[in-house]
Amino acid sequence: MSKSSEEEHPQKALGWAARDSSGTLSPFHFSRRENGDDDVTVKILYCGVCHSDLHTVRNDWGFTRYPVVPGHEIVGVATKVGNNVTKFKAGDRVGVGVMVGSCKTCECCQQDLENYCPRVIFTYNSHNPDGTINYGGYSDMIVVDQRYVVRFPDNLPMDAGAPLLCAGITVYSPMKYYGMTDAGKHLGIAGLGGLGHVAVKIAKAFGLKVTVISSSPSKESEAINRLGADSFLVSSDPSKMKSAIGTMDYIIDTVSAVHPLLPLLTLLKVNGKLVTVGLPNKSLELPIFPLVLGRKLIGGSDAGGMKETQEMLDFCAKHNISADIELIRMDDINTAMERLAKSDVRYRFVIDVANSLSQ
Repeated sequence: MSKSSEEEHPQKALGWAARDSSGTLSPFHFSRRENGDDDVTVKILYCGVCHSDLHTVRNDWGFTRYPVVPGHEIVGVATKVGNNVTKFKAGDRVGVGVMVGSCKTCECCQQDLENYCPRVIFTYNSHNPDGTINYGGYSDMIVVDQRYVVRFPDNLPMDAGAPLLCAGITVYSPMKYYGMTDAGKHLGIAGLGGLGHVAVKIAKAFGLKVTVISSSPSKESEAINRLGADSFLVSSDPSKMKSAIGTMDYIIDTVSAVHPLLPLLTLLKVNGKLVTVGLPNKSLELPIFPLVLGRKLIGGSDAGGMKETQEMLDFCAKHNISADIELIRMDDINTAMERLAKSDVRYRFVIDVANSLSQ
C-alpha cells in the first residue's frame, strides 16, 4: 500500500492544497524529502500567486493531479545545504521558480534551457524522480536540487521580488531571445496584469518605447504614470486601433483569455514579431494573410532556464524593478483566487507565508 502524503518523506511540511476542481484551498499536511547532497532546503517566506496557480487548482487545462499545492514564485532563506552544494550556504536569500528538476543531459539542459527539457519537473503538479507527487510554494518549506535554486539579490525586496521568478522571466526571456532589446524600438504589451506590468518595467529598462494594449481604459493612467509606459491603446476602440496600424516593431501578448490575434498583427510593422506568453485554455485562430503579406512572425516562449533566470533577477536588482503587489495572508488565498479570476488585483498577489501559515 502506498504511503500517505504525510508519510512519504521524512520531513513534515504544512501547506494549503486544492482537493478537487472547485479549486478551494485548505490546510494540508504532507512531507518533503530529506536534504540530499545536491539539495538546498528553503524556509519559504513569500510566494507569489500566478495565473497558472488558478488554472491548475481549477483544472482548466485538464491535467491537474489532486491534491495540489500550487506556488512557483518562491522566495525564502536556505536553512540547510548538501555536501556538494557550492553556490549556497545556510542563511542565504534564495528563490525557486517554475521548475525543480530536469534530465540534465539533453540538448536543452546542456544549453541552459532546462525549462524546455522533455523531462522537466515543474515545481508543483508534477512527479519527483521517485514517483511521488511534488508540492509547490504555498507551504512552509521546500527541498530543491541546487541547480534549480537562484540567488536572490540583496537589494530586491523579497515580497515584491517573488513574482519575478515566473512573471519576470516569462517576459524577460522572449525579449532577449527574439531580439526585442534594441533601445528606441517600439514594443506593444498586450494585457496589463501580472506579466504585463512587469514587462513594461523591464522594457523601459532596456530603453524601448512602450505602448500598453488593453481592453480596460481605466488602466491608462496607471500604465503611464505609475508603470512608465509611453502610451496606451484601448484595444476595443476601433479608431484608436486603426491609427496605430503598422507602428510597432514587436508585441508581447500576455493575455491568458481567448482573444483574436488579427488586431495585434495589424499593429506590427513589416518584419514585426508577435510573441505570445499567455496560455488560454482553448486554441486561438491564426490569420495567415497578415503574416505572409507583412513577413511577420508569431512565436511563443515559456519562462526561462536557470542561468537566464539568475541573469533576469540581477538585471531587475540593478534597475530597481519589482512587481506591484498586494500582500495577503495564507487564509486569504481563496478570496484572492476569486479576485484573480476577475482580474481584480494590481498586479500580483503575494502570500506572506512565514507570518501567516501556522499549524
